[in-house]
Amino acid sequence: MFLTAAALLAGAAFAQSNTAETNSAQSNAASANPAAKIDLGLLQAQVLLDEAGFSPGAIDGRAGSSQMKALRGFQQANGLPVTGKLDEKTKQELGRDSRPATVDVKLSAEDVGGPFTYPMPSKPEEQAKLDFLGYRNMLEKLAERYHTTPETIVALNGPEKLIGVGQTLTLPNVVPASREYTGANPKQAPLLNALNIEGSQPRGDYVVVDKSDGTLKVYEGEFPSESGKIDGKLLAQFLVTTGSSHDPLPLGNWKATTYSFLPPFNYQPDLFWDVSDDKAEHKLPPGPNGMVGVAWLDLTKEHYGIHGTPEPQLIGKTQSHGCLRMTNWDVMRLSLIMKPGFQAKFVA
Repeated sequence: MFLTAAALLAGAAFAQSNTAETNSAQSNAASANPAAKIDLGLLQAQVLLDEAGFSPGAIDGRAGSSQMKALRGFQQANGLPVTGKLDEKTKQELGRDSRPATVDVKLSAEDVGGPFTYPMPSKPEEQAKLDFLGYRNMLEKLAERYHTTPETIVALNGPEKLIGVGQTLTLPNVVPASREYTGANPKQAPLLNALNIEGSQPRGDYVVVDKSDGTLKVYEGEFPSESGKIDGKLLAQFLVTTGSSHDPLPLGNWKATTYSFLPPFNYQPDLFWDVSDDKAEHKLPPGPNGMVGVAWLDLTKEHYGIHGTPEPQLIGKTQSHGCLRMTNWDVMRLSLIMKPGFQAKFVA
């Protein structure tokens, strides 16, 4: 079955949110002109940053705060002036890998196969009736697999481009060189493969979550003391949503003890400041469009974890209910870089 990119984009109804900030951000993302010209130079820089482990979030070929944060992290790790700008020295360092911005992919069932969940219920009580909260359609699945947005895929290929098994699409070039996921468990490995995670990753020792910057940084070296300077080697950096004024980031030292992949979610209204406590509790099904996405890295702080999201384009743009939210592909990469039991320092 083939459908046009424009039809799939129009049909991918976004999950509704109760916060005004999220509604506004979703509206802006959904109304972006899908035919807008992509800056291939910026797209390539974002692809190279993603490959290097300094995630710009959703790759879209457009400048913004997410790209700036990724550049700052890459510059810090490589001993460059930390400007957050794609200056000549940074281009040269990124350009050591000649990976092109895009790749033409002949779509397989692995790229665009279902099952899909459409329409996507917005209310927890309706979601609880389902067995799985999958992608809404082929375009949304492709976007997550290639670390991008549905709008970017439409912009790269045109709104009339057919999508389906056997069709060839131009996509951000995040195809991994290796899919050997040494040490991954049976539930983890298929998700790493499905989200195009490179098998060869550095091994981090601890992470630092910076509330002011909205980043999670992976370091090699000794965990800093309570008053000690963070002076380990910076290996990777990811964008995170770090809580809200109602549920602020719990500053201090914690550990990520256990990992769950495709976890169900126990929806408890009394833990959500924007939901009435008289609402019923529900056990929500797993899936990439579930409330915590494809993975939950459990923290020693009760009710807190590092997890994925059904809305990757909103990472760092909206608030969360206290936990650390990442794109599904970034939280899976983090799960490969860090072993369970890793230490985490949360700073203001």
